[in-house]
Amino acid sequence: MPPVAETVLDEVEAEGGEDAGPGPRTGAPARRGARAAGAAALLTAVLFCLATALSRSHPFGPVTRNVVDLGQQYLPYHAYWRSFLRGETHGDAFLNWNSGFGANFLGDVGTYLSSPVDLLVVFFPADRIELALYVVTAVKITAAGAAMAALLLRLRPGPWPVAAALGTAYALSGWTFNFGSTVPMWLDGLAAFPLLCLVGEWARTGRRPVLGPLVVALAWIANFYTAYMATLGAAVVLAVRLLTAEETATARRRLAGALRAARSVLVGVGLAAPLVAVVFLGTKTADPTPEVTFAPAAWTDVLARFLPATASTASPALFIGTPALLLALTLPFNRTVAPRVRAALTAAVVLVTLSLQWEPTHLLWHAGASPNGVPYRQAFVLCGLLLIAAWFSVAGGVPRPAALLAGGALLGGLAWAARGSVDIDRWTFPASGAAALLALIAALLALAAARREPSGAVGGNHRDSTGTAPEAPTGDNRENSTATARQDSARTALKAPARPARLLPLLAVLLLVAAQAGEAAVTGKRIEEQQRAEVAWSPRTGPWHEAAAREVARADAWPRHRTDPGEVPGGNDVLLVGGQGADYYSSLTSETTSRTLVSLGFGAYAKGRHPVTLDNPVTDALFSVGTRMRSEPAEPVRQDAPPRATVTATTVPVPPLVTVRPSARPAGPSGDSAFARQERLLGASVYELPAPRRTGRALAAHCPAGSEVWFWAPQYRGTATLAGQRPVRFDGKPPAVSAAMGALGTVPASGEVRIALDPEGRARLPREPVGCLVRARLDTAVDRLTATGATRVRTTGHTVTAALPPGSTGVAVLAVPRISGWSCAAGNADLRPARAYEGLVAVPLDGRADTVHCSFRPPGLRLGGAVGAAALLALAATGVLHRRRSRG
Repeated sequence: MPPVAETVLDEVEAEGGEDAGPGPRTGAPARRGARAAGAAALLTAVLFCLATALSRSHPFGPVTRNVVDLGQQYLPYHAYWRSFLRGETHGDAFLNWNSGFGANFLGDVGTYLSSPVDLLVVFFPADRIELALYVVTAVKITAAGAAMAALLLRLRPGPWPVAAALGTAYALSGWTFNFGSTVPMWLDGLAAFPLLCLVGEWARTGRRPVLGPLVVALAWIANFYTAYMATLGAAVVLAVRLLTAEETATARRRLAGALRAARSVLVGVGLAAPLVAVVFLGTKTADPTPEVTFAPAAWTDVLARFLPATASTASPALFIGTPALLLALTLPFNRTVAPRVRAALTAAVVLVTLSLQWEPTHLLWHAGASPNGVPYRQAFVLCGLLLIAAWFSVAGGVPRPAALLAGGALLGGLAWAARGSVDIDRWTFPASGAAALLALIAALLALAAARREPSGAVGGNHRDSTGTAPEAPTGDNRENSTATARQDSARTALKAPARPARLLPLLAVLLLVAAQAGEAAVTGKRIEEQQRAEVAWSPRTGPWHEAAAREVARADAWPRHRTDPGEVPGGNDVLLVGGQGADYYSSLTSETTSRTLVSLGFGAYAKGRHPVTLDNPVTDALFSVGTRMRSEPAEPVRQDAPPRATVTATTVPVPPLVTVRPSARPAGPSGDSAFARQERLLGASVYELPAPRRTGRALAAHCPAGSEVWFWAPQYRGTATLAGQRPVRFDGKPPAVSAAMGALGTVPASGEVRIALDPEGRARLPREPVGCLVRARLDTAVDRLTATGATRVRTTGHTVTAALPPGSTGVAVLAVPRISGWSCAAGNADLRPARAYEGLVAVPLDGRADTVHCSFRPPGLRLGGAVGAAALLALAATGVLHRRRSRG
């Protein structure tokens, strides 16, 4: 687009009351940046909402958006975050009492909730948490568009409407619709990339040495995982700028700029260390997921992902809009851009593209570990580089016809090569073709406008040796005098032309925006529809969740005993409706928590990182679950309506949260079954464990009449049916899913137990799959543990204090998984790292102490605090030195 477009718009605004004088407009660069950022933000927000409305998704339609982890993790976490910020939770910033029987909350904050935008949830009512999360998502995407638009104008002067359109293209890339909008924490990296590139610009020109590290710190605090990728991407952009910009034409200046950038990153990451260190160490103790070997996607699929309306988790999402992609592809052929700029940017784009497909660089992008699930999480960086390339090709004027033809040929070849990809949607080529047609018309109008420019106006093809606008030697943000004179001359000359000629560039901009907008809206619509059809989803929150929350609030008796909300659709139930259950889904789920619960018969999803509730009276006694909710759905769960159910609460006597056991070695039967482990932890034999006879698809055994038959087979997938009872479903699917122990019914008077199996595939059963629970034995064990357990338990945000019967000996057991960070003491002794008793927190007793005290501190907090303090001192020293130099 020729500079005439920008000057026409500036003149129109001046005629409306702004400073319209013929002299230099001192605030013009800042105003253009603000206009571009504001326009990009508005356009991004409108288009994102339009895509949601077109797909009939909530909040603009009845259909759920809660696909995969959006419903299983991010929605529950934001619901809990809202309650935490409003002081409505039992835990504090260190410990979450609601999840996993006690979880490291600061680690989860750093993983999911540390973005400043996430604070917006506090302004929404509890029953509008889905709307709150949608607003958080939209604000992050909008901020990314605004930041990219501002960055483009900082990299090179040009027409601000085009910068706004390209900023929107970045914010609404295929990566955003396919990955970011359903994983809101990654969106902080989307916004961080242009901001970190801006920090690189400041470092390159010796400006803002204090603000730069603060921006880095904000990015790493918001989400250090994608901030790491954004930092690598910003380093690529900085390298290009150091090699091509006029201000860094010497080796000494390039080295100085690189060192200043490194200082900003080191200090910024140091400032974020108190949170980053906690998350980092949390990942070290998290339940390990199976190792993944990277397999590059087929190049046909990679090329297809540049096109609209494509969705996949197995290939990189690279759609930025056909017009923007066409402009990026013209850069290598655009002879009005300086050769070294063309060469450096083109090389950067090509090398980053190749790096997505090569395992060593794939591991570099992902900090040394190939991720489970989406393997191309860094693709947003390539989207940003493509848009920077597009901007450099168009900022000084629409590319010449030869460059447009060459870029169009590349685009056509890309589409032809991708035609056989499985990722191509029926909307792909119609949307791309329509956008290409609008872009072509816009280019023709822009070229016509350029030919009509008066001789007094300098066209878009004048460049300095680098193809960029040199900055003042002092490093301020003023454009050089040549660029200012060019704009003033164009503005003066444009007083004369007829209005139709002046409207041509405006019409070209509108067509460009329409092409980008239409394609983005169609892409967002189709990706949402494809995701709902092909991946797991959770229903919208509604009457079922509200009923469960009311019952939990009514029955909650913490810390006298726990209240488990039972099964509520969506997962992470306790974060949505309250209580203190086992349900917990986090990337930081401790291996101790996962293995302890699964070994006791709890089920788990996500390769162990999502343990779920278990409705079993023995484990309820072990973890002091005194009140349990049970739900009866009123109708099948649907995508287009919130579910309804009747929720009831049952309260039974259970031992206190802290009990006393006779020794550090648990008593009970030997064996590795969940039944034997429950008995060892309980300290009593409560099951009859028969040796069932297996005949084909049936099990036969003998148990006491009236006992309860429990079936445990973590790897079994199918149904198990006790004779005369209803089938019970089990969903084991190793290594992703461990099936929970399940009750099949009551043993008849004959004592004969016959279980019919209907497996899906091979029936994988453990050595002891059947246990018959004798309730009278369990009641005796509960009475004994209650009589010898704590007489009073008090909890604060991350501490537990229990009063014990005088003379207690053996070991005090806190019904909390012994994750890293727990310290305990008996009586007035100093806190020491807690011991473990069958995976739970334990404190040795010698008969002299009648109290125990335990406290939780997230691992890494002390180390991170020390690093953060050192970084703060370094930042202060940097600020003082910079001020002295400025005064000098």
